[in-house]
Amino acid sequence: MLHIVPTVSSRHTVTSFFPFKSTHPLSSSSSSSSSSSSSSSSSSLAFYMEQPNLLSFKLKHSHQPHQANAAVSPRNEESVVHGLSETVVGVLGGGQLGRMLCQAASQMAIKVVVLDPQDNCPASSFSHHHMVGSFDDSATVQEFAKRCDVLTFEIEHVDVTTLEKLEKQGVDCQPKASTIRIIQDKYQQKVHFSQHDIPLPEFMRLDDLEGAKKVGKRFGYPLMIKSRRLAYDGRGNAVAKREEELTSAVDALGGFDRGLYAEKWAPFVKELAVIVARGRDNTISCYPVVETIHRDNICHIVKSPADVKWKIRERATEVAFNAVNSLEGAGVFAVELFLTEDGEILLNEVAPRPHNSGHHTIESCYTSQYEQHLRAVVGLPLGDPSMKTPAAIMYNILGEEEGELGFQLAHQLMKRALTIPGASVHWYDKPEMRKQRKMGHITIVGPSLSNLDGNLATILEGKTLDDKTAVAPRVGIIMGSDSDLPVMKCAAEILEKFGVPHEVEIVSAHRTPERMFSYASFASERGIKVIIAGAGGAAHLPGMVAAITPLPVIGVPVRGSSLDGVDSLLSIVQMPRGVPVATIAINNATNAGLLAVRILGVADENLLSRMSQYLEDQKESVLQKGDKLEKLGWKSYLNSSS
Repeated sequence: MLHIVPTVSSRHTVTSFFPFKSTHPLSSSSSSSSSSSSSSSSSSLAFYMEQPNLLSFKLKHSHQPHQANAAVSPRNEESVVHGLSETVVGVLGGGQLGRMLCQAASQMAIKVVVLDPQDNCPASSFSHHHMVGSFDDSATVQEFAKRCDVLTFEIEHVDVTTLEKLEKQGVDCQPKASTIRIIQDKYQQKVHFSQHDIPLPEFMRLDDLEGAKKVGKRFGYPLMIKSRRLAYDGRGNAVAKREEELTSAVDALGGFDRGLYAEKWAPFVKELAVIVARGRDNTISCYPVVETIHRDNICHIVKSPADVKWKIRERATEVAFNAVNSLEGAGVFAVELFLTEDGEILLNEVAPRPHNSGHHTIESCYTSQYEQHLRAVVGLPLGDPSMKTPAAIMYNILGEEEGELGFQLAHQLMKRALTIPGASVHWYDKPEMRKQRKMGHITIVGPSLSNLDGNLATILEGKTLDDKTAVAPRVGIIMGSDSDLPVMKCAAEILEKFGVPHEVEIVSAHRTPERMFSYASFASERGIKVIIAGAGGAAHLPGMVAAITPLPVIGVPVRGSSLDGVDSLLSIVQMPRGVPVATIAINNATNAGLLAVRILGVADENLLSRMSQYLEDQKESVLQKGDKLEKLGWKSYLNSSS
């Protein structure tokens, strides 16, 4: 499959039809990394848009663990590989991310072993092996490394010093230990990205109260104070709204000795994220930009694609690409971003692993982030990250109550989700329910974000799904007056014949211009794919709608009381360059409906097949009439038809 790859440089954009590779080497030193990434703005951009020392090892198969030397020795390229890869992937951490990595691995028969301190961690039941032990304990990690060919992560809070030691011994870590060290310390992460010209909110290290007060005067209030380490899902953040609150904010984070820094408040209007994959051959592939909605500093909802302008998507993808290009190692990275009021994209932080913002890719993309991470770390070609559905929403199932009541509420929510078309439920099988704990997620795919918003509301509010919510219209039939309805009903009849969901509304360009503007502006967000607009006389409606919406518009000239509809026809066809309207014959709304079906059929094999059958039926009808005429003669034929 060929991928369109816009190449972003500092001056212009060109489009090529093959995937690019970044020039940044995976195994380069930090000095070469810096020099390589200094030119990252001109790099090719691929849019594809605690139980220490507890070493209990649970064997699920008879496969013998790899010895240490096997983990560092390259395989003979001439040897036969049974399946996609015989590389044993070791994952530090066995939470929900590890669980979904194992599920993706099972499809490709890739063996995944996990290291996690919990005996019944979410990944345990799906992994090839589960070593029970702490991924922050040096001896445990070293023992675990002997059992795998490549070491990767589902959590970045690991013993990075041990990883560096293992790399020196030849153990293959992906991403590299240098990347984990940068990411672990959020202040150093900011320093690193600022050195590579990645746009960031202003930040400064905090050492004492006097220094914090100076930073507050420089950055203003509210002031975001963050822990440098062990901060995620809202933990490790505190806001001081004025100078008097600095002490309480610092105390809430454990004091200055814990290691703190401050960020200038970013007046963002949306939080965005981009999942970025990097292969061993340095190919970088970006997933569509998503919007993340947080509640109590925890990711609550993810919407894909993000409802932002195309230029914003391009810029967000460019920033994400450059950020990952400055790091070392293969795998999937999640780049979290702020969109500010003035349209600027600022990097918030990067996770060197699969991420909550990419859960939706399991159902919505051709290659999930989990499969992509496995492909990357074992050296397989990266997959297509583009969406295979128009829209997707991911909803995190968070613990609402402690204990059994929390389980009951989650169960009820999931049962309601199963009644929704396009909804998939993922339950992480965590043994303990706590408030705000991530217990699972629901992904809904469908024709538009507007439609999915309604479906999600139905799940959350416990309502019964009505037909209007369940099936979003794909074609909008609009007209300036009900006097046009006798003509326009023919388009509706064709759409009904082909089973195309549609809506019929009166939208006047002259009498209700605000309604016309609103309809045209939001039709695509509601899942409409084609608009059929009928108008008589001046017939401004089709052209005005086409000037507002990016959707294809089919104009139907309606015959009026004067000029026999020619005035309408000429008005619709004489649109200026840049505002196309497809126009059919006067009063021929039937052809408008058929053209709408053909447009939809480009991406719908079912409609294409039905249209082919429609043409075949027309042909058969004409042939039958011809045979009848030949058999009866024209006089008898006319008499039989009357």
